[in-house]
Amino acid sequence: MATVYLSLGSNINREKNLSAGLDALVEAFGDLRMSQVYESEAVGFDGDNFYNLVAAIETSLPVGELALLLRTIEDANGRLRSGPKFSARTLDIDILTYDDLAGEVDGIKLPRGEILKNAFVLLPLSELAPDLVHPLQGKSYQQLWDEYDQASQKLWPVEFDWPLA
Repeated sequence: MATVYLSLGSNINREKNLSAGLDALVEAFGDLRMSQVYESEAVGFDGDNFYNLVAAIETSLPVGELALLLRTIEDANGRLRSGPKFSARTLDIDILTYDDLAGEVDGIKLPRGEILKNAFVLLPLSELAPDLVHPLQGKSYQQLWDEYDQASQKLWPVEFDWPLA
């Protein structure tokens, strides 16, 4: 079984869509661990604020099959793919890491580049897996967060009740 860290985000009906995404992950993989949920401003476009979190799952699915399943979950939650790359999202689920794989696997680049670029990915990942080492940087996610320009992107923790009652 591989340990996989996933980034989840939404800026449309945020609570409902993140909860539905988490429910679908539990249905597919069983127990998961998750970070706090953080709110952040949209990056790359003008839009409503996002809710983001990182979740850890265990899976025996190969990377390509996992990516297809995640895409199916996004689509089931109203994800539209016809707009620009940086746009509003009902649900976005990205594979951040898959064990310690590095490079392109089944068309997916691992570890995902956004880990080092976006506070809304790095902070929750450092919270969930502070001692895990980035396979290319050779530093723990906590070290990477400590070195990150934390003033460059605003984000803050929010209350998030899941599962929904």
